[in-house]
Order: sequence, then C-alpha cells, then structure tokens
Amino acid sequence: MDEKHDGGRVVYSRPGGEGGEGEARPAAAPAEVKEGGAYGAPWQTLVPLSVGFALLVGLVIGLGYRSAGKVSDVTYNTKDEYTRLAATSDTLLNLRLGLSRLDTEARIRARVEAGTDNVIQPPSDLRLRNERGDFEKLLAEFDRLSLNDAAKQQSVHDLAVEYVAATRDPKTYSLEGFGKQRDLDLKLRGLMSDLAEERTRLEERRYRALTDAQRDIKSLMSLAAFTGLVVAAAAIFEVWRRFRQMRRGYRELHRERQFSTQMLKGLPSAVAAVDRRDRLRSANAAFFQVFPGATIGVSIHDKFTTPEGLKLLAAATSAHVRRTAYHGRFRMSADGDGKEHAFDVYSSPLEMEGELGQLLTLVDVTEAAEAEQELRRSESLAAVGQAAAQVAHEIKNPLGSIRLGVAMLRDMTRDREAITTIDLVERGIEHLSKLTLDVTQFSRRRQLNLHDGVDLAELLNESLDLVADKLREKRTPVERRFPEQPVRGRWDEDQLRQVFVNLLANAVDAGPAESPLSVSAERVTMPSGERHNGEGGRQVQAARVSITDRGQGMDERTRARIFEPFFTTKKKGTGLGLAIAKQIVEQHGGRINVESAPGQGTRFTLDLPLSPE
Repeated sequence: MDEKHDGGRVVYSRPGGEGGEGEARPAAAPAEVKEGGAYGAPWQTLVPLSVGFALLVGLVIGLGYRSAGKVSDVTYNTKDEYTRLAATSDTLLNLRLGLSRLDTEARIRARVEAGTDNVIQPPSDLRLRNERGDFEKLLAEFDRLSLNDAAKQQSVHDLAVEYVAATRDPKTYSLEGFGKQRDLDLKLRGLMSDLAEERTRLEERRYRALTDAQRDIKSLMSLAAFTGLVVAAAAIFEVWRRFRQMRRGYRELHRERQFSTQMLKGLPSAVAAVDRRDRLRSANAAFFQVFPGATIGVSIHDKFTTPEGLKLLAAATSAHVRRTAYHGRFRMSADGDGKEHAFDVYSSPLEMEGELGQLLTLVDVTEAAEAEQELRRSESLAAVGQAAAQVAHEIKNPLGSIRLGVAMLRDMTRDREAITTIDLVERGIEHLSKLTLDVTQFSRRRQLNLHDGVDLAELLNESLDLVADKLREKRTPVERRFPEQPVRGRWDEDQLRQVFVNLLANAVDAGPAESPLSVSAERVTMPSGERHNGEGGRQVQAARVSITDRGQGMDERTRARIFEPFFTTKKKGTGLGLAIAKQIVEQHGGRINVESAPGQGTRFTLDLPLSPE
C-alpha cells in the first residue's frame, strides 16, 4: 500500500521490508473494497431477496447460458481474422524495420567508401551483407502472406528485389538506392494503411454483432423482469452490477500498479521524484544502484554520495521547471561499481499533494560518450593522414639540403659566435627532422612484424635500458613488479619497445628528481571484438602493463586529449608520441588507458592480447 513519509505519499519507494529488494509495495485497495469487507456486503444484501431470487433462478440460468453463447460467438467469429491481421501487421513492421537497417548500412558503406582512398572496409560490407540477408528472409515471409490486393503485394515484392540488387553495387545504390527505398517504404505504408482499414471494418462487424447480442440479452432480461418480482429483480441486478464493477476496478487498479512497478523497476535509467523542498520522495532500483547511500526522505543536498553526484543533483534541481528540461551531461563515479559514468540529466514537472516537484531522469550514456570521443579521434587521424604525405615531401627534401649547407658552413668558419649560431640552426634541423619522421610514421601505419614467444619482462627491461640516461640524470628509482611465470605473446617487439620507451621517457620527464617510477606486468583476461547491444565478445588472455609516475598529473581536459595527434604539453614535443603509441597498441588488438588527476601522478595501462589474431 502507499506509505507516508514526512507528511508525503511515496508512490514508489526503495525496495525493502517484506517485499524484498527490487519489488515495490502493492497499491491500496479502493475505498469500496475496504468498506465492503472484500466481498461480504453484496452477498449480505442478497439474503433478504432470496425468495425473489429463488423464483427467478431458472430464468437467470437460461439468461447466463444465452449470454455466454452470444459472447462466445462474438469472440470466436473474429478471432481468426484478428490473428491474421496481427501476423500481417507484424510482418509489415518487421519488413519496414529491415528496410531501414539495410538502407542505413548501405549509406554507411557509401560514406566509408567515399571518405577513403583504395582502402577496403570489410566490417561495413559484412554488416551490409548480414542486413541484406535478414531483409531477404523478411521478404520471404512477406511473400507467404495472403493479402487482399495481390497486385500490390507483387509490386512490393518486385520493388524490394530491385532495391536489394541496388545495394549490392555502390554506384547503382548512389544513383537509384534512395528513390527505390523511398518508393518501397511508401508502398509498405500503403499496405499498412489498407491493413488498418481492414481492421476497422472488422471492428465494425464485431461491434454490430456485439450490439445484436446485447439486444438479445436485454430482451431476455426484460422477460425475466416481467415474469418475476419487479423490485427483487431490479435490486438483484443493481447489486450484481456493483459487485462486478467493484471487482473489475480492483483488478484494473492492481494490474495498473503492478505494471507501473515493473516498468519503473526495469528501466535502465535512474528515475527519482523530488518534492518542492528538494527531498527524495520516490525512486526506482536503478537510482539506488547509482546512489546506494540515498534513502527516501533524504535531502538531495545531504552528503550521501560523492561530490560529483551532489553537484549533479543540485544542478538538476536548481530551478523548478514547468516543462521537461535537459540539464547537460555530467561525469561521476557511480557508488555502486566505482567506475566513472556519463549521465544525461533531465527533469520534468511533477505534482505531489498540490505542490510542484520534479521527476529526475539520469540516462547512462557512458558508451555513447566514449563512442563520440573515439569518432572525434578517428576524424582527427583521417585529417592527419591526408596531410602527412604532403608535409613529409615538402619538408624532408629541403631539410637535407639545409643540413648539408649548415655542415659546409661549419667547415668554413672558425668564429665562435658563428659556430654557436650554427649549433642553434642544427638543433632546429634535428627537431624538424624528428617531426617529419614522426609524421611519416604516423601517417604510414607500419605493418606488424609478429614474433612468437616475445618475453614481456625482457622487453620492458630492454626499454628501461634505453632510457637509462634519463633515469641517471634525474636519479629516478625504478620499481619493477613482474610475475614469476614469464608472460610471452605474439607481438612486434620493435614497435612495442618504441611504445614502452615513449611512455617511460614521458614518466621520467613528468616526475621530479628522485621520484620513483613504477613498472608492472601481469596476465589478465580482456573482451575480444566489438560490443553489441551492451554485451562484449569472448574473453581472451592478455598481458597488462602499468607505468606509473609521481608527477603533477593532468586535469580532465588534458587527459581527454592526451592521445590526439599534435597535442602536447611539452615545449619541444611533437605531440605524436602518444598518438603513435595508441596506434601500435590498437594494431595489436589491445587498448591503452590513462588515469591521472592534478597532484596525484599518472598511470598508463596497456592491455595486449597474447595473440593479436
């Protein structure tokens, strides 16, 4: 039943008590159910009318059988037609949905091919073939339908076959695909419109049959009334009508409450009701997963969650909205799992006991935010790739001539100031040479040269040897934590050594003198392949490498852009080192993540499958 909390009604409270976790409390019974003692009052009313009921029992039984027969006729005469219409409607809807998916994949394939030069994109073709196959299966189901207008059905079939053929060839699709898809969708809409008209006619026929049945039943009721005691018959009819109304109302109320409870419970978004005084009055299970410290009646300004969570709630309830409003995207660590999530926050007006409160909705868009970030990075990489070849060509050749000329000048002069100037020019040449080399390497992704049995600990030790000069210069102690059992994989050791050297050199530069540097390795499992519908692929064996410094750390803005090409916080950096490192790790089928906060140092974590395949 409804509960009271601080003078307010809790429509849907946190799970607990006898209902168990995750279940809402049942709704209160209507007033007439309480006052009637469940079902006692109607039968008590029938007692003084028992004599009249005995006289009419025969007619009532006959009336009941006749009524049941009429209702049965109305119900079963149209059952097959309703079933056929429902099946046809489902098939048409699925066909339209399949058409939309096929057209989307065809557009993606066209966009990908238009945006790349001589690059094969098998994932796009694979998804397109899958959607084409699914659409052809749906078309086969459509062909098995028995529609009233066979000509329309055949026209839709022919147009669908033509459209499927157009999606097989990108050029044909670019010229004809849009028009054929539009025409096919219009014809499917027309069939659905015809189906709706047929359903309307069926409803009208059913309504006429029901009206006829009602007329017959009323005639029998009139006969029963005239042959019996008029007063008793009228009283019995009224009591029975009220009793049925009461039961129906109770069932509908209970069913509606149960449906609402299940709907709120199953929502993946966190939903909560907040009153005018900013107190939490109701919430679903997803909300308490995000804020496990919250309780019904608590003020959203109380410290029951992280500072980020309190900031989110305060921003969402800062003003009492009159219509649904979007308050932006917030990032916070959900108390339930400790991971950082991104939430789109909405609020809507909600009246509670005559006061205007708010209904908060927190939609978890973590995966969408990560996908957007990855898309921006991919677009940036594409721009770099287009310009890299021209930049390398325009700089590399003149740079060699400049280097030769400066060397000749050094041989021709003995003036100290001139030699100092030449040294400065040579340092600039070396910087440009390194930049050209990095840009060339980044734009021309080198193929992996994989070797079996590459020892991870040995590879890390070799990388540390290559930055030994930096370690000695800053007197940096190194903490090594490697597993007792060697971790070996099928990797390109030269390119991975480049990744480790880059990360180790950055870690040494980031930390102050004599600040320890931690390098660890371990064997883990990681999901393989892309995610579909929020579910990952199979788990594969992988190696995890962590490189941690004790430097100043990074703020959120720097951390978000750390892998972007040409983004750097160093005065002499090219901004391509981490971008190349990420590229190499992803070529191995792995992933690289960074954890950092101002004043707390930085940790880079690499997960590398033991075999990229």
